[in-house]
Amino acid sequence: MRFTRYTDYSLRVLMYLGRKGDELSTIKEIASRYAISENHLMKVVHQLGRGGYITTIRGRQGGMRLAAAPDQINIGAVVRSCEEDLNVVECFNDKTNVCPITDVCGLAGMVDEALAAFMAVLDGKTLADVLGHSAGLGKVLKLQ
Repeated sequence: MRFTRYTDYSLRVLMYLGRKGDELSTIKEIASRYAISENHLMKVVHQLGRGGYITTIRGRQGGMRLAAAPDQINIGAVVRSCEEDLNVVECFNDKTNVCPITDVCGLAGMVDEALAAFMAVLDGKTLADVLGHSAGLGKVLKLQ
């Protein structure tokens, strides 16, 4: 399983905001710290706001922060909201599948089981868990 860049950036934004606490952050600030495109982050931040993961405040003194405590933000839910689909193999998509062995292949069931296990782990984790395992994050991002 490989996350899209969109999901990766979404998780990075949440991690950054989680480290900042109640202090507001800007897209420019986050893009600078991660060395990524502000334009791409605008789309990510917009979707995170629409999903209820962050609160955005417009204006000169505006910015963003988490909309909930880190222990209330489920990583599996974030991934599902960001990923267009979780079709790890072609045959998972009935509309576009052209694999000639779909009906007799034993691999799809195994991959489906592995994906379910993967998502089960993420479903059992929150942003607080991620932050708890990222001791040096604040230092690397120059938040301390």
